Amino acid sequence: MMMLSKQTITHNLLNIPGWRTKRKIVVIESDDWGSVRMPSREAYEKLLKAGIRVDKCHYCSNDSIASDTTFQKDLSHLFEMLYSVVDKNNHSAVITANVVVANPDFKKIRDNGFEKYYFTKITDGLSQIKGCENSLKLWKEGYQDGCFIPQSHGREHLNVSRWMYYLRNNYQETRLAFDLGVYGISQHITSEKRKSFLPAFDYTTLKEEEEVNLIAADGLRIFENILGFRSISFIAPNYIWGKSLEKILWNNGVKYIQGTQLARYKNSESKNNRCRIRYNGKRNVYGMIDLARNAMFEPSANPNKDWVDSCLADINIAFRWMHPAVICSHRVNFVGGINIKNRDQNLKLFSRLLKQIKQKWPDVEFMSSDQLGELIKKDKKWM
Repeated sequence: MMMLSKQTITHNLLNIPGWRTKRKIVVIESDDWGSVRMPSREAYEKLLKAGIRVDKCHYCSNDSIASDTTFQKDLSHLFEMLYSVVDKNNHSAVITANVVVANPDFKKIRDNGFEKYYFTKITDGLSQIKGCENSLKLWKEGYQDGCFIPQSHGREHLNVSRWMYYLRNNYQETRLAFDLGVYGISQHITSEKRKSFLPAFDYTTLKEEEEVNLIAADGLRIFENILGFRSISFIAPNYIWGKSLEKILWNNGVKYIQGTQLARYKNSESKNNRCRIRYNGKRNVYGMIDLARNAMFEPSANPNKDWVDSCLADINIAFRWMHPAVICSHRVNFVGGINIKNRDQNLKLFSRLLKQIKQKWPDVEFMSSDQLGELIKKDKKWM
C-alpha cells in the first residue's frame, strides 16, 4: 500500500472546500510586475561586496524590472510562450500579471532629508529605465491579445512607514541599499533586526492601518488611470492585509481577492497576524470572492526541484476535487536583467509545463483571475 506524504495529505485536505466545476480550468497568477526590486547587476555586486548576502535570496539575485531590449526580450519571450499553447476554445495561455503602479522616488526622499516619502508612478519611472521605455505599451498589447492581464498588487511593493523609519534612523544596511536604489533587501539576509519591508499592507498601529488603507485606494485609482480600466481583483504583497482593507477594496471596485490557501490576516484589535483558510468561492461580508492558489511553479526558488512534475501533481489534485487549478508563479521566474540564465532556463520549463498541461488535459481552459471570479459569481448554485 502506497504511503502518502504529509504534504500530499495536507494539499488534498486544503482542496476539499470551495467552488466546484467539471471544467479543467487553469489560471496562472504572477506577482510583482512593475516593481523595481534589484535595479541593476552593478547594484547587486556592490551589495554583495559590502557583505550583504544578496546571493542567498533568489529575488535579490534574479528579480528586476522586465525589459525588452535587443538582447533581453523578457516580455516578448514570455508572450511567445503563452501564444504557443491554446486551449479547447482556441484561447492562448494567459498570465494574470499582478502589478504595482509606483516605486520610491529615491532622489526626492533624500533631498527632503528622509522626512517624507515620495513615489514615482510607473508611467514616469519605466520610461527612464533603459529597455523599459515600451513596457507599458507591451503590457497593453498583451492585454488586448488576451495573454497578459494586469490586475492590482497595490501601489508599491513596500511598507512605506516601516522603511522610512529605518531610513530616518540611519540603519546602515538600509541606507546602503537606498544609495543603490534598492529597498527590497530580504529580512533573512540582513544583519538588521527588523521586520520585512515588503508586506505593503502590514501594520502595528491604528495610524499605520489608516495609512496603508489610503495607499491601497490610491494604488487602485492610479491603476485605473494608467491602464484605462478598473482592477476587479487584488492581491496584497506578501499575502498580508487587514479586515478594514477589504472595505476599501470594495469601495474601489474590487470583487475578487487573490491569495494563498493559508493567509496571514490582520485584525485592528491585535498586533499579531493570524492565519486563516481560504478557498475559491469563499465570500466576505461585502460579497467579495476569494480566489485561492493551489499550485506552484517557482523554479527560481529552487533550481534543483522538478517544478514541472510538481506543478502537474498540484493541478491533478485540484482537478481530482473538481476545482480550478490556480498556479502561483512570480515575475522573478521570467526576467533576465540580473541573471539571464534564470529567465532562459525557466522559460524552457514553463513551455514544457504548458505543453504537458495541454497534453494531459486536452479539454483544458486557460483563464485570468478576473474571468474565474466572474464565472464563480455567475454560478447560481454557489451562493
